[in-house]
Amino acid sequence: MNCWLLLPFMLGIPLLWPCIIAAENSKTEEVRHPAGSHLRIRRGWMWNQFFVPEEMNKTRHHIGQLRSDLDNGNNSFQYKLLGVGAESLFVIDERTGDIYAVQKLDREERSLYTLRAQVIDTTTGRAVEPESEFVIRVSDINDNEPKFLDEPYEAIVPEMSPEGTLVIQVTASDADDPSSGNNARLVYSLLQGQPYFSIEPTTGKIRISSKMDRELQDEYWVIIQAKDMIGLPGALSGTTSVLIKLSDVNDNKPIFKDSLYRLTVSESAPVGTSIGKIMAYDRDIGENAEMDYSIEDDSRTFDVITNNETQEGIIILKKKVNFEDQNHYRIKAKVKNPQVDAHLREYHTEASTTVIKIQVEDVDEPPVFLLPYYIFEIFEECPHGSSVGTVSATDPDQRKSPIGYSITRSEVFSVDDNGTIFTTNPLDRETSAWYNLSVTATEKYNIAQISSVPVYVQVLNINDHAPEFSEYYETYVCENAVSGQVIQTISAVDRDESIEHHHFYFNLSMEENNSSFAIIDNQDNTAVILTNRTGFSLQEEPVFYIAILIADNGIPSLTSTNTLTVHVCDCGDADSTQTCSHKDFMLSMGFKAEVITAILICIMIIFGFIFLNLGLKQRRKQTLFPEKSEEFRENIFRYDDEGGGEADTEAFDIAQLRGSAVMRGRKPRRPARAEMRSLYRQSLQVGPDSAVFRKFILEKLEEADTDPCAPPFDSLQTYAFEGTGSSAASLSSLDSAVSDHDENYDYLNELGPRFKRLAYMFGSAMQSKN
Repeated sequence: MNCWLLLPFMLGIPLLWPCIIAAENSKTEEVRHPAGSHLRIRRGWMWNQFFVPEEMNKTRHHIGQLRSDLDNGNNSFQYKLLGVGAESLFVIDERTGDIYAVQKLDREERSLYTLRAQVIDTTTGRAVEPESEFVIRVSDINDNEPKFLDEPYEAIVPEMSPEGTLVIQVTASDADDPSSGNNARLVYSLLQGQPYFSIEPTTGKIRISSKMDRELQDEYWVIIQAKDMIGLPGALSGTTSVLIKLSDVNDNKPIFKDSLYRLTVSESAPVGTSIGKIMAYDRDIGENAEMDYSIEDDSRTFDVITNNETQEGIIILKKKVNFEDQNHYRIKAKVKNPQVDAHLREYHTEASTTVIKIQVEDVDEPPVFLLPYYIFEIFEECPHGSSVGTVSATDPDQRKSPIGYSITRSEVFSVDDNGTIFTTNPLDRETSAWYNLSVTATEKYNIAQISSVPVYVQVLNINDHAPEFSEYYETYVCENAVSGQVIQTISAVDRDESIEHHHFYFNLSMEENNSSFAIIDNQDNTAVILTNRTGFSLQEEPVFYIAILIADNGIPSLTSTNTLTVHVCDCGDADSTQTCSHKDFMLSMGFKAEVITAILICIMIIFGFIFLNLGLKQRRKQTLFPEKSEEFRENIFRYDDEGGGEADTEAFDIAQLRGSAVMRGRKPRRPARAEMRSLYRQSLQVGPDSAVFRKFILEKLEEADTDPCAPPFDSLQTYAFEGTGSSAASLSSLDSAVSDHDENYDYLNELGPRFKRLAYMFGSAMQSKN
């Protein structure tokens, strides 16, 4: 049985000595040996372990002795040491078995070595004993100081934190054996950082021992020391530093830098204009220094907004100011932090305030109208110079400059210096019911100061237009029509505006003695024309003219006479007037074809005359003035005077172009009525178109030759000829200059249905004039 004895060793370090308990013949015997000795029992030998202190400074340090019980001291036994560290760190005396450490050992590098021992008989060269294993342990000494492995240390703690608040925990380590006494037992202490911080000696936790204000000092350096051997004399130590920063809390309210600000604003400044800045400072930082400015007296004229980047308060104009109404303002502004924690509100009980005095600067302002716009009403057809209404503007400045008025781009209205608007031309509601004007007001002391106002003039209606037919009516009645048959439905229009809906009344004229037709008012602005007898004759009375009176509901009421032309038609067996309109349409189509044919023939004849004239001119050029080598040409004179028509005598005197040697007598012109009747008779002639054209051209050529107003040179004249079979014959405006305004056009009704439209137009015009 193996045992170990704990015996004192050098430097007060305990050392375990091997103890062998031998047993022989059922007896036990305990034998104590010196340090390092080995006892062989019954031809066997064993040993367990040896101890050697680390960091020994001796070059050859004796550890212990190995010895076999068979060794009788004749020096025939040889001891050998095998294993890691043999012959390099540890050596053995081959004769005595003493073991030595030849190098300094470090427990922190290796604390245990396992070796083997062998005994050989030198005489035989054989092993006397089997190999035996033992260990050599390196015992620890306090040769390592504590070290802080996680440095540098840095911690952040809110300012004004209460006492005992944990800041950070530091930890040091000691490489010595923690099981060997107190070599690795550490204690912590604070070398620098009092009185604001403290440290727990065994855990290394740093805590706050006093409240701190970041605005006074925002960071602290704390030095921590760690000692081993629980701080006893001879202990080793290590130090580290900890940077402790104080984070900001909102424990300071913003305060204005100045207690009074003086600002100015022009009375012409628009709403939203920035007129100045105010500034407060806050000792806090970050979001704790964000500010919120406001006007304390709830001003309606000024407001303040916060610039989130610069934390400035910007005073802006919320309502336009007027120097004449109020030239200075005094307002009070305050500032506060928008967000404050509940436990910090004690630092923000009363907000900081400042006074702002604002002076309004006077500027020369344009005139101001009393109203933003004006609406006037005036009846149409008022006489020239009628008053429409009055606009008024004043100078808002203190000097009260006189005002002048003007209307831009209006030919109907004018305005005087008092702002009264007058008419300069008659007004017609049917032409323009509204006028949009712009009246300008100008200061006479400073004409650059102007302003304008819109003026809307409504022209009120008066009943100045009589009702009339809404369209031209083509009315037919069959020869075999019966009494009471409706032949036409008529309606009317009125250009006047009516407050109520227009209502028209229809009746036959009092002068209408014709009892062939009757009229019935439908009371819905329409009326029907119906026959008042049975049977009509196309040969005896082909056309009837009915005078119809139409009255409106205006005040006063206006009445007009309108003529309705009724044509008698041979409806045949169909007994419908639609066949009449169809026949007229076909007849007009045939009439158009004849006109087109006549125009083409006229064009051919005209081109023939042109070619003939060109040939004569060419021959004349060859015979006239043969002695002249220079070529002569006809001169063309161009006049850009548009003239006033055929009756215009002021454009130019064409008689000056005519030679004085030749004056032809003017052929007397026939009256228009006789001329039209003659043409009507000619159109009814029957014969070849060529003979008729020849006669027509000769007559016109004779008229041109005898006309004293005709040009003296060859000229091109065109005539519109309708051809044979046309009841209209040839129509020309050559004789239109000679007209009789008082002539009676009743003979147009005698020319037949071809002239019905012309007869209706002139007949209606004359009747309206009457």
